[in-house]
Amino acid sequence: MRLNSGSSTNNMLEIKEFSEWLLKIGDGDLVDDVDGESIITIPDELLIKGSEDPLSDIVDFVYPNLMDNILDPTFFKERALLTPKLSDVAMLNKHLMAVIPGEERTLLSSDKVLKQDGNSSLEDGEISPDILNTFSCSGIPDHKLTLKVKVPVMLLRNIDQSRGLCNGTRLLITKLGNHVVEAIVLTGNNIGDTVLIPRMTISPSGHTFPVNFQRRQFPLVVSFAMTINKSQGQSLSHVGIYLPRSVFTHGQLYVALSRVKSRHELKMLILDENGCVTNTTFKIVYKEIQYSRHNQYIIPLSFFRVKGFSL
Repeated sequence: MRLNSGSSTNNMLEIKEFSEWLLKIGDGDLVDDVDGESIITIPDELLIKGSEDPLSDIVDFVYPNLMDNILDPTFFKERALLTPKLSDVAMLNKHLMAVIPGEERTLLSSDKVLKQDGNSSLEDGEISPDILNTFSCSGIPDHKLTLKVKVPVMLLRNIDQSRGLCNGTRLLITKLGNHVVEAIVLTGNNIGDTVLIPRMTISPSGHTFPVNFQRRQFPLVVSFAMTINKSQGQSLSHVGIYLPRSVFTHGQLYVALSRVKSRHELKMLILDENGCVTNTTFKIVYKEIQYSRHNQYIIPLSFFRVKGFSL
């Protein structure tokens, strides 16, 4: 559906071939595999290769003439670098932040233990703020949040749905204050609106930490790059997929490849275990998970037994 929405009569054949290739990756039909993991070869036209500086090349593909377009909010709206892990996202964002002129500001959070539930037995001072500051996971901002004017960011919490300020909304920073950040909305139904983002008290959910804690910080993360999982549901016009390691969850490679409307909007940089550019990567697709005619996943009990789940 995403491919058809950007197609015309002149490129229907190309769109059809690309969509069939994507579906084969999603369904695991390109190669026969038993345990869900197999090697896939990526076509050369989708690869960054034969370059002295491949990382700069994939950045230039997604963000061409960055400094000439830095004041244009629409430039960032449908562009993103995608990669599997948060550590790779941080590296890419830091790389691009250094290109943007201006002074960086590092904004520190205030963290504290919640004395409830599993923390009731903890004594005061048993876990210091310095230890809490090291906790990092998807869905909460880092203790040290480094930002700069003219840098795109993404919201990590729902703030005001009526104004389109929801988890995943992308913004462009225009001013940095001690207590609020001024930004322009880049995505959604309120593109171009100027908004103020305050510090918020955020507690991580769905993650395993030794204690329950809360962090008071701006609910933002720099969004030149984002994780593949965070890109789900988005339609983008320029996507660079950076794979310094293989994907690690079911269907993750398909999600990354299917963000665009044309194969010309996509480039991949794949590195092997030695850090050398390659044209192959692992994909993970479990054929035992079948998609029914009613759009519901049917998962046989045998799948859970084979994969070691307790029933």
